[in-house]
Amino acid sequence: MRDWHAGTVNAIRLRGVVKRYGSITAVNGLDLDVPEGTCVGLLGPNGAGKSTTMRLLTAQSIADEGEIEVLGFRLPEESKQARAQCGVAPQLDNLDVTLTVEQNLRVFSYLYRVGRAERRDAIERALGIANLADRRDTRVDKLSGGMRRRLLIARSLVHRPRLLLLDEPTVGLDPQVRQELWALIDALRAEGTTILMSTHYIEEAQRLADTVLIMAHGSAVAAGPPAALVAEHAGLEAVEVYGSPEKLAEVEAAAAAAGFRARRTGTSISVLGVEGADGRAPAGERRPTNLEDVFVLLTGEEIA
Repeated sequence: MRDWHAGTVNAIRLRGVVKRYGSITAVNGLDLDVPEGTCVGLLGPNGAGKSTTMRLLTAQSIADEGEIEVLGFRLPEESKQARAQCGVAPQLDNLDVTLTVEQNLRVFSYLYRVGRAERRDAIERALGIANLADRRDTRVDKLSGGMRRRLLIARSLVHRPRLLLLDEPTVGLDPQVRQELWALIDALRAEGTTILMSTHYIEEAQRLADTVLIMAHGSAVAAGPPAALVAEHAGLEAVEVYGSPEKLAEVEAAAAAAGFRARRTGTSISVLGVEGADGRAPAGERRPTNLEDVFVLLTGEEIA
């Protein structure tokens, strides 16, 4: 894979990282760079190794092989120093439901050793970022799922971390709430916060990430800016062909014989990279290619 960030300063650097659980290799020789001030998305289906990678970066799991550096600190030896400058929003909601929104933030301001003189301002800033100021006195068990997810992110920001780790930040949320979370992540990017975000939503990765690393079976299969990945692997245009299974099989075989890549999309087949095909492309509905084409082409998986 091309090195898209040569010469930049990396907030995260992984080289040849392996993590095994018995006979299962969850992460297999992973290389990853997250340059400072960028948002990098780990995109992959369930079981691709995204959450294991996040646990390795917070030293909740220890790699069996390879090198891990976070904010210039070696893991696991210097994990305490790294965690002090990181914010983590986990996939699973672990908020204290017996406390209010503000009390949850206050507890974490103590844990992250925010100075007494700065504590109030830090909490107010976190409330403002997450748009939860009017809910400060609401108990967490009375919040909607979207509000709880925003509070998880606010909690991770209370100590002004240099690096934010978001593990499946919008999993299980409806599209409207997901849009709210995207706006929050966009605002953090605009402030220059370095973000590593794992997701299995293709649109989320394409919308938010400067660089995407596609994972499958614990390994990286492609990395680069979303538009560059699309151009490299899927071309600029696709033809969507609908029909019976027999017709689709014929179209797929003809596309392969003509040198085109193709992917199944349920009741249709997409023939990729047909721009400038000089009449060799099959008849069908033309459309721009997208990151989903690349994902399915490279991983052979459907998004969960």
